[in-house]
Amino acid sequence: MIPLIQAENLSKRWGSLLLFENISFTINEGQKVALIAKNGTGKSSLLNILAGLDTAEEGKVTLQNGLTIGYFEQVPNLNPENSFIEEVFATENEKLATIKLFEQAVAHNDKDEIGRISEQMDHLNAWDIEVVINQILTQLKITDFDQKVGTLSGGQQKRLSLAKVLINEPEMLILDEPTNHLDLDMIEWLELYLKKSNATLFMVTHDRYFLDRVCNEILEMDNNQIYRYNGNYSYFLEKREERLQLQEIGITKAKNLLKTELEWMRRMPKARGTKAKSRIDSFYDLKDKAEQNFDSKQVQLNINSTRLGKKIIEIEGLTKSFDDIKIVKDFTYKFSRFEKVGLVGKNGTGKTTFLNLVTGQLKADSGKVEIGSTVKFGYYRQDGIQFNPADKVLDAVTKIAEYIFFDDGRKMSASQLLQQFLFPPETQYSFIETLSGGELRRLYLCTVLMENPNFLILDEPTNDLDIITLNVLEEYLKNFAGCVIIVSHDRFFMDKIVDHLFVFEGDAIVSNFPGNYSIYREHVLASTNKPPKPKVTEKPKSQVANTIQKQKLSFKEKQEFEKLEAEIETLSSQKEALEIEINSGDLGHVLLLEKAQELEKIIAELDEKEMRWLELSEYIS
Repeated sequence: MIPLIQAENLSKRWGSLLLFENISFTINEGQKVALIAKNGTGKSSLLNILAGLDTAEEGKVTLQNGLTIGYFEQVPNLNPENSFIEEVFATENEKLATIKLFEQAVAHNDKDEIGRISEQMDHLNAWDIEVVINQILTQLKITDFDQKVGTLSGGQQKRLSLAKVLINEPEMLILDEPTNHLDLDMIEWLELYLKKSNATLFMVTHDRYFLDRVCNEILEMDNNQIYRYNGNYSYFLEKREERLQLQEIGITKAKNLLKTELEWMRRMPKARGTKAKSRIDSFYDLKDKAEQNFDSKQVQLNINSTRLGKKIIEIEGLTKSFDDIKIVKDFTYKFSRFEKVGLVGKNGTGKTTFLNLVTGQLKADSGKVEIGSTVKFGYYRQDGIQFNPADKVLDAVTKIAEYIFFDDGRKMSASQLLQQFLFPPETQYSFIETLSGGELRRLYLCTVLMENPNFLILDEPTNDLDIITLNVLEEYLKNFAGCVIIVSHDRFFMDKIVDHLFVFEGDAIVSNFPGNYSIYREHVLASTNKPPKPKVTEKPKSQVANTIQKQKLSFKEKQEFEKLEAEIETLSSQKEALEIEINSGDLGHVLLLEKAQELEKIIAELDEKEMRWLELSEYIS
């Protein structure tokens, strides 16, 4: 295997905070690698170093000669004065520069220019690349080529930046949370694109389905150690648990043995021969191992919710539009206790607007929303992080309350609450400006939950949270004694939490689907992939003549025909059984995914055999 990037003994600090120290690893050609680590351990800083945008305090990074790297950053570095197309094609590559001129001519319907540039495209053999570029721009919904970058929303700038990286087709892709601000269709397209791409990939992502389907290797950065797992996310979970158990056992053994060795050291043996010196050296190694900080801590969310009464939220005839854009029309629904609903739909179909209507932060055109007297909202917004960077972490919480009181009379100090969210005392007195993006979101989540809500509304809560925190948040929400509405592009997260979906289909159509996202997606695919019924049409005379000429099948074809009948029957039974299993709601997430993939293969095989059966059946008298 050819090494493309070699990192040797890298160390980095952020002010007085140590991010990582003496870490080493290699990324080889063709690998698709994901980096997993807790928030605040320097994932983005490490990517910046590998991409050449930052330097390590110690250690070095060696790149293969001539290696081209495409780096997708969490915060895009774009020129606000450029138009969409100028930014996308900001390159010295002659083919891409010509394609830019062609796309501009097409956008302005300049026929003379289209004709002139088409000759250049022929000369450069650029048409195949143009097709791929158009696919990327279309899938990422980049259509208005003349729009200025400075006028774009944060999500649009992220999509533009991603398109720019992919279009240049580098040998090495470094992606920092590429699925943030993408809708579900875009994420599924990007999955397929990266799986088929020949580029070597190194990325950070919290999207576990995306990670599972794209990456074949995982690097875990934990306590300044790099652990390599040759498999996908499911394999990582299994092997990481084994590693932690062995590590804990090893530390316990070292502590027990240390007692014996410590007694030996205290006796101050006079013999200082080779064996004694070796034993002394081993003692200090053992002492280091026994004193390891085995940090198995994680966020513990056990905050109680306020009691919820019988009447929760009743929506009747809800209607809202902005000028000609219809968001929701005549929507009626009555929430029940402990209900957990997911909102899905393409970007711009009105999911966030719907949340603001439900909470009364936006006025409806017509209809009404009645909220029960016991309902206490906890609203986690996409743009809700508005801390003063000069404040300390503890200040952000104490500004809301010094103590959190529970229904059973218990109380918890702000500092104790922060410790549950993995902000130890030393971090609580750090300034907010030193926190990573994931730590900021964790702090924001803390401020939302500390008010003991019984109706949680979470608008994209998973962005920038590390996978470990997400797992704990999922467990908390599953056991949450209240109602939850979630908007998230994290399919794994949605599958674990929600009971049913509100599907925003656009043009004010909102449907209620009874199941989680994976079941909904399979339902959509099954509906889309149903083969059309064969049309009975009168054959042309020439075709009739050909049929007459061949009235009988050969012996081999008869055998094939009989075999096809049996195979179609078997496949149909398998398909029916799988559909029943998938729709039962009894399968776990991993098994559900496996069954869905199996169903997809069976449907494709069944279609193929049915077409061949119809072809041979033409010659059966």
